[in-house]
Amino acid sequence: MTDANTPLPAVRIERTFDASIELLWQMWTTPEHFQRWYGPPGANVVVEKMDMRVGGPRLVGMEVVTPNGTMNMWFVGEHLEIIENRRLVYTESMADETGAVRSAADMGMPPGQPTTTEITVELEVVDGRTKMTMIHAGIPEDSPGATGWAMAFDKLAAYISERQEL
Repeated sequence: MTDANTPLPAVRIERTFDASIELLWQMWTTPEHFQRWYGPPGANVVVEKMDMRVGGPRLVGMEVVTPNGTMNMWFVGEHLEIIENRRLVYTESMADETGAVRSAADMGMPPGQPTTTEITVELEVVDGRTKMTMIHAGIPEDSPGATGWAMAFDKLAAYISERQEL
């Protein structure tokens, strides 16, 4: 994503999973799987909408217990590109539980944060494993959001491992 001619900051994470490309695709595109790994440890995630077609909406809620109390967050977006088992691109904005977009300023974020960000997930088979590259445009590499993604991908690896042991 860009604003005018300046590229926005982006988190880029590459991970390789001991899983088929089809299974990793399901982790991103099936609500029952997505809500099991998305978010930091201890987060309670619910997928209200995940319409897997270009233009289809997403609405994901997350409840996180912190030392300062319980924090509820909602994220709304739209699927921009879907190439099964290969590439997924969607937008994401902070929202309320109805899906109404809230500005970054409304959510207490620092000035200059975009209201809408873009997530790109690319999958490829490498030596019998699946390499995932995730880019979240609009989120700085040193942000809490970047840390959250890293924690979520640790949960994803553990969830995949549990599924394969069944």
